[in-house]
Amino acid sequence: MNNIKAVLEKQIKDTLKNKTILIQFVMFPALTLIMENLVQIENMPNHFFAKLFSVMYVGMAPLTCMAAILAEEKEQNTLRVLLMSNVKPWEYLMGTGFYIWAICMAGACIFALCGEYAGMSLILFLLTMSVGIITSIILGAAIGTHSKNQMTATSITLPVMMLLSFLPMLSMFNTNIRRAASAFYTQQISMLLQQTDMSWSLKGAGVVLINILIAAVFFICAYRRCGLE
Repeated sequence: MNNIKAVLEKQIKDTLKNKTILIQFVMFPALTLIMENLVQIENMPNHFFAKLFSVMYVGMAPLTCMAAILAEEKEQNTLRVLLMSNVKPWEYLMGTGFYIWAICMAGACIFALCGEYAGMSLILFLLTMSVGIITSIILGAAIGTHSKNQMTATSITLPVMMLLSFLPMLSMFNTNIRRAASAFYTQQISMLLQQTDMSWSLKGAGVVLINILIAAVFFICAYRRCGLE
């Protein structure tokens, strides 16, 4: 626990210095606050921007941040130093992953505030966001572990991030895209947020579970091939 806590504190200090990572956590919550309060369009669904940006946030922020942090520390050999300082790989991953999850959940609370969720709806919304964030963190860890440097991580992360973040938005305007997007967890989360009762269907839960398993398999394969050094 001491090692995990040390990694967590290190990541907090590094993020305050790294504006590229910091802006990932701040951008969509800030946009949601602005758009929800300033933009009013006739016949627009209630809290349209809160629901739209929360899904984009799930597919973008935890994924890019986890991949960028891992790739950066591998490139600068700080990760090697940590591992040589008796920090086990799982302790590093747990500390970094929990840090990203906690920051992203703080952002999810802003989305919940903008969406005026309360009571059971608030709990279901935060649980849904948590599942999506964890899935993105695992996928980001797979990309960061596979990448030798930040440039490689960025080149892999960008198309994955675009796919996960923008497919749910594009699916609103095209039925063919909607069918294809239904295989991704971000689309299932988007569909769930459109419901008033926010109840998971068996199919939706199955798709999200399969996505988590696929992300975990990618990470295991990347770790066995490249490790964290």
